[in-house]
Amino acid sequence: MKILTLQAKAVSLLFLPVKPISKTGRKPDMYLIGEALEGEGAELAHIDLLIGDKTGPVGMAFANAASQLSAGHTPLLAVVRPNLLTKPATLIIPKVTLKHEAQVNAMFGAVQAAVAKAVADSYEEGMFDNRECDPEEMVLLVSAFLHPDAKDYNRIYRYNYGSTKLAIERAFEKFPDKATLIKEKDRAGHAVMGFKVHRLWDPPYLQVAMDLVDMASVERVLTSVPKNDHVLIEAGTPLIKQFGLSVIDSIRKIRPDAFIIADLKTLDTGNLEARMAANASADAVVVSGLAPISTIEKFIKEARKTGIYSVIDMLNVDKPAELIKELAKLNAVPSIVEMHRAIDNESTDYNWGDIPAIKKAAGGKLLVATAGGIRQHVVKTALKSGADIIVVGRAITASKNISDAAEQFLEELNKEEIDQFRIMTDF
Repeated sequence: MKILTLQAKAVSLLFLPVKPISKTGRKPDMYLIGEALEGEGAELAHIDLLIGDKTGPVGMAFANAASQLSAGHTPLLAVVRPNLLTKPATLIIPKVTLKHEAQVNAMFGAVQAAVAKAVADSYEEGMFDNRECDPEEMVLLVSAFLHPDAKDYNRIYRYNYGSTKLAIERAFEKFPDKATLIKEKDRAGHAVMGFKVHRLWDPPYLQVAMDLVDMASVERVLTSVPKNDHVLIEAGTPLIKQFGLSVIDSIRKIRPDAFIIADLKTLDTGNLEARMAANASADAVVVSGLAPISTIEKFIKEARKTGIYSVIDMLNVDKPAELIKELAKLNAVPSIVEMHRAIDNESTDYNWGDIPAIKKAAGGKLLVATAGGIRQHVVKTALKSGADIIVVGRAITASKNISDAAEQFLEELNKEEIDQFRIMTDF
C-alpha cells in the first residue's frame, strides 16, 4: 500500500507546472517588452521599454547603452530628483536627436522626472512584486520620443508618465494577446502615418465599379460618391485598359483613403500582375477564374506576399465552389470571390450560385461579392444569399445624381460608419 502511495505521488509530480529552463539548466532570463502612446500635438509621448534582470540580455544592453554615448542620444538614468534614483534602475534613451538646448532641458527635466516617477509609483503599487526576479535585480531600458517642437513641460511630463506606466503594465501582461492583436490589426489606423490602410473587417460593403473610359467621368464619380468606410472603389477593366495601372495613382490623389480594387481579370503571369497592382498602390486585384489554376495560385500567393487582397472573378466559371476547393488544397484561398453576371447577359435573372457552398469550400475564410447590373431593389436579396460586397456600376456612375444614388445603396446595407482612425491607449 505504501509503495502504491509513493507511485501515485511520483505520477502526480509529472503534472505539476514548472518554469521553463534553458539548455544550461537555469530558468531563462527575464525579457519583457512594452509600448504605449499617449497625448496629442508636439508633446505627444511614445514609450518603448524593455524589462529584464541585470544578469541577462536586458542588463547587458543597459550597461552597453550607459557606457557607449552618442551625440544627441545621450542615455540618462531616471531620477525622481537629483540624488534620488528610481527603482528598479531605469535608463532613458532619447529616440530623437537632441539638437538644441530646449530639447535637452525637456529630456533631462520633464521626461526624466516623468519616467522616474512612473517607475517608482509602479514599484510602490506592487507592479514588480512576485515577478520572475527581485526588483533590485531588475533593470528597465526606456526609449522616449520627444518632438523638437515640444514646449509645454506640464504636458510633456503627464504624457510621458502615463505612457511609461502603461508600457510597464503591458510588458508584464505580455500585451497584446493573440485574440486582441487579430481583432484590432485591421480596425485602427496609425495616427502618425497620415493615412489609413483600409481593411475589410466589417461587411457588407458597397463597391462602386468605374467601367469608364474618360477621366472627367472618373473625377465626377470620385468627388460625388460619399466618403464612407463601407464604400470601395473599383478601377474597372475598361478604365485600366484605357489609362493603365497609373490610373490607381490618379484615383488615390482624389480619394487618398479609399480601398481601391484593380480589376485586371488576369489570365496569365499571375504573380507578375499581382505585383504590378500592389506596386501601383491598389488594395486588391482581380484574377479571372478561367485562368489556369497554376496562374491563380501564383496570383493569390503573390498578392498575399504584398499585403493586398486577391479577388477571383467567377464570370463563366461553371463550378466556383469546386475551384475554391482545389485552391484550398494548394493553400491559395483568395480573399474575395466575385460572383459575376456579365453586362451582355443582364437580360437573364440574377444568379449568384451557392454562396454558402463557396464559403464552406474555403473554410469560411473569404468574402463573396455579387456583381452584374445590380439595382437597389435586389440588394437585400443578395445580402440574404450571403453576399458581403455589393458591386454596383452604372446604377451609380451613370446616375444624374451620383451622391444620392450611392447613399440609397448604402441605406440598403443598413451599416453604421466605422471609426478606423482611433488611437487606443487602453483596452
